[in-house]
Amino acid sequence: MDTKQISISDYNYELPDERIATFPVTPRDQSRLLVYDKGQISDDRFRHLASHLPQGTLMVFNNTKVIQARMLFHKTTGALIEVFLLEPHFPADYEQMFLTRGHCTWLCMVGNLKKWKEGTLERQLTIDGRLLSLKATRRGEQGTSHIIDFEWDIPVSFAEILDAAGELPIPPYLNRETQQSDLTTYQTVYSKIKGSVAAPTAGLHFTPEVLADIDARGIDREELTLHVGAGTFKPVKSEHMGGHEMHTEHICVTRQTLQKLLDHQCRATAVGTTSVRTLESLYYMGLKIMASPQLQEHQLHVDQWEPYDLPASTMNPSRQDVAAALAALVAWLDKSGLQALHASTQIIIAPGYEFKIVERLVTNFHQPQSTLLLLVSAFTRGHWREIYDHALSHDYRFLSYGDSSLLVPMP
Repeated sequence: MDTKQISISDYNYELPDERIATFPVTPRDQSRLLVYDKGQISDDRFRHLASHLPQGTLMVFNNTKVIQARMLFHKTTGALIEVFLLEPHFPADYEQMFLTRGHCTWLCMVGNLKKWKEGTLERQLTIDGRLLSLKATRRGEQGTSHIIDFEWDIPVSFAEILDAAGELPIPPYLNRETQQSDLTTYQTVYSKIKGSVAAPTAGLHFTPEVLADIDARGIDREELTLHVGAGTFKPVKSEHMGGHEMHTEHICVTRQTLQKLLDHQCRATAVGTTSVRTLESLYYMGLKIMASPQLQEHQLHVDQWEPYDLPASTMNPSRQDVAAALAALVAWLDKSGLQALHASTQIIIAPGYEFKIVERLVTNFHQPQSTLLLLVSAFTRGHWREIYDHALSHDYRFLSYGDSSLLVPMP
């Protein structure tokens, strides 16, 4: 199959507005769970997820945390300008960015840009009883993003600025304003590392009780980090997939997680499509290291079509070949004196892709004609429509706050 020639119109289905969940169920783990196990479909509650997983398997979670990335400014004319943070520009490291004081620069989207041709935006904030002035200035463009300088006049961190001035950016298809409850419900219970502008929504169903059941069943858990970008909502506008540009996202995978993957014969159950994209990208990063051991960390980027343009032998490698690639990453980290891999990926996973690491997937129900639906189709070997037809006919709730599925493809 030529993945670039896939017609996105073949991945359409009718999603009535009333099937889009605008709020989550309470408690989280009472959401419904569709189990697709090698062609057989059954219905359950998410609370019972662990009973559908074999003992000894490895589950991998994305521990990213959603930031309050939407900031609003009023011009003196009264015009409302929305500045939506995409990714750090200076300092470029997420951890350093949130600790910085006084000044920083982000790549952003700007709403109502026509009303902000020039000049500096300013708003007053109160943090710990102290009044400060936050200023935003446009410094240019990088691709389709705007470079925005932020300055403030008292010594507090940018993390504190966001807590005071930012809004949590719930998905636009919810068609409502962010509410106080979203500050809790739009984060996973295991979120740790700030950086995402959208939640890894497959993880929203987990509760401490579900995690305890997983542990009690002898299932291993590991975490990685992929900071979800606004591109996750980017619609496919081209007729064929070859004309769609995937967004780049930043990842962090510890040496411990890489070693645990090796210990599990490079097989994993991924929680969410972000975990899938990270895990599958590791194989290609390992190939780069094997070919050029002197590569620097910033060079470990997986391009969108890289998996499809490599020789056929790398498309469907043996388990030993995958292990060799991951072992090369571990050796490279050891040689570099690093405990974690920081890299980026633009990988697109669509029909025609052969999975290297992921053997089970926990995921929500995705939008029509989306790259996430293409990933599900690739993973289920084209059986996405029967899964979605079942979900629609059995009153499942869709999208970010909707119900969940456990997908186990046919061999």
